[in-house]
Amino acid sequence: MSRIALKLKGSKNALDAFTKSNITRLQQHKLFSTGSQSGRLPGKVALITGAASGIGKAAAIRFIENGAKVLLADVQDDLGKSIANDLGPNASFIHCDVTNEQEISSSVEHAVAQYGQLDVMYNNAGIIGTLAPTILDLELEGFDRTMAINVHSMVAGIKHASRVMIPHQAGSIICMASATAILGGMAPHDYTVSKAAVVGLVKSTAAELNQHGIRVNCISPHIIPTPLGVNGFKKLSGINDEKIATKMAHNLWEFKGAQCEASDVAEAAVFLASDYAKYISGHNLVVDAGFTCFKRLNFTP
Repeated sequence: MSRIALKLKGSKNALDAFTKSNITRLQQHKLFSTGSQSGRLPGKVALITGAASGIGKAAAIRFIENGAKVLLADVQDDLGKSIANDLGPNASFIHCDVTNEQEISSSVEHAVAQYGQLDVMYNNAGIIGTLAPTILDLELEGFDRTMAINVHSMVAGIKHASRVMIPHQAGSIICMASATAILGGMAPHDYTVSKAAVVGLVKSTAAELNQHGIRVNCISPHIIPTPLGVNGFKKLSGINDEKIATKMAHNLWEFKGAQCEASDVAEAAVFLASDYAKYISGHNLVVDAGFTCFKRLNFTP
């Protein structure tokens, strides 16, 4: 039974009807969001970029479930507005092209104007990149666009979040990196380089912002079957069937008994955003079931 359903104050018949219905998780938030101070993020205000789908959407859901107010920022206006509406009164949407520094700055200002503060900046927006199969195929114009969205936007996000967090001497900034930043050969060059740059950016800015009580961390997941990941995998593998591509993506994992979903990365973000992680900064939280930690020896004769 959903955590939201357990909070429902009604008769047993009402609860039974609720749990047997086809109501979606987003609709649950719309119906039962009460601004409760329960969870790991009570009273916190978060800005999440790329929040209209995939990991960003999953993070918005989990942040609100944990008591936060969330400003969803994305270029997908209709989808973003719909999700914010479904998430209830603790969610709102703003258009934000993360390649435009002014729009990131405006999003930060909007969060402060609407909610009075900004406690968490989750720089999640990103693209899979050119998907160029070799260095000879890589066009530098495409490389520059990948860097603009995956790195430049992170720099701007940290810069403008810091601007409003420094006066309060507190805050948590989270950036989306990738397991490809740790192990070569897992993704095309432009994507790999961009995510390695994010890890370096986090360490560099954490060294400065620690003196202001602001924590800066990143999350590095392995491939996850989000729309972004599946579409990229389809193009790289030449497979057009989405179900087959999703299954193949899952099969890249080497952990028995579980598969990583967007919600698992969202849980990692909730932890880093919360006071439970109050002494964690400059850290790259790898969510890959140990994939980048080892290689098995093949003793087959």
